[in-house]
Amino acid sequence: MNRREWLKTAGVAGIAGMSVAPHASLPDLLQKGAPTAPPTRARLEMDIVRLNLKHTWTTTMSSSEFRDTLHLRYVRDGVTGYGEGAPIVRYKEDAAGGREALNGIREMLETADPWHFEKLMAEVNRKVPGQHAAKAAIDIALMDWICKKLGVPLYRYFGLDPSDAAVTTFSIGMDKPEVVRQKIKEAEAFPILKIKVGLQSDEEMIASVRSATKKPLRVDANEGWTNKEEAVRKINWLETQGVQFIEQPMPAAMFDEIKWVRSKVHMPIIADEACTEAAAIPHLREAYDGINVKLDKSGGIMEAYRWIQIAKALGMKTMLGCMISSSCTVTAAAHLSPLVDYADLDGNLLIANDPFVGVRVEKGKLILPTGPGVGLKLQS
Repeated sequence: MNRREWLKTAGVAGIAGMSVAPHASLPDLLQKGAPTAPPTRARLEMDIVRLNLKHTWTTTMSSSEFRDTLHLRYVRDGVTGYGEGAPIVRYKEDAAGGREALNGIREMLETADPWHFEKLMAEVNRKVPGQHAAKAAIDIALMDWICKKLGVPLYRYFGLDPSDAAVTTFSIGMDKPEVVRQKIKEAEAFPILKIKVGLQSDEEMIASVRSATKKPLRVDANEGWTNKEEAVRKINWLETQGVQFIEQPMPAAMFDEIKWVRSKVHMPIIADEACTEAAAIPHLREAYDGINVKLDKSGGIMEAYRWIQIAKALGMKTMLGCMISSSCTVTAAAHLSPLVDYADLDGNLLIANDPFVGVRVEKGKLILPTGPGVGLKLQS
């Protein structure tokens, strides 16, 4: 069988786990893997899946026992691309609204040529305001489908080395001291922990953590502090507690206050809620040292990649984060992790009913799947 026949067979079958011959270049694959005949109509399938948390998850914004996420299957030519969107309440999104938005453009999604995915997602953005998590679901599904047809893992499509995948933190939500210590015990394999702060009880929270571990910490205040003097005091105190950096210490709208805080502290400040679009990144550099990129904020893999490249070009630190979601979104994000300085990709580890098997973690290190596309397998 020659290379052309092999690629055609692999593309049609979408065989999980098949890898590309080492000497096959991406231009070669693009030329030979893309269909020569008009594509058939796709079938779009969507479900709202309730993900049950192992522990109650509490931040400055909310406390919950579960999260509902939008799961999507893009089925075409015998190949299924899987996608997921975890709506962010902060931006007034929910799974039902995301599904309704995509149903409104179903005809376009099912008839458009998936090989023109850049053009297709631009049209999605034009027709659908907001709903970034739903857009992430279709983007992830499209890229999973494309890379399955090409027979390459997503990281290879971007020219990345999986051995460069980042070390992820494990997140500890706010809780009673005894529960915090139990969570830290469960996270024993992770060399770095992420701690939620942003309330009056911050000192107690950190004391609970430090009573159980001396590991390096990263903290996220989720816009919790509204007084700039308090923010400076707490950040400088956190530095004495072995904290490496802080995410979004004050509300995103308090830009001038955050600039002032930054001038009074030594710890890097990472923008999360303040970073919602690529165009904002150059301006954010005035008040922040880096950005937290989430597929559910950016609207998918391709836009997240764009955010990372813009921030890197500006000399800013880059971080890949996630919402509470299944291994679908987390694994898709993990494929981009060789590009970034920091990773907080543990949303799938916080739930008890993950529908997928994807990225693995060994002593905090992200181990990317080697199969084509995102590399997901359904739980048996």
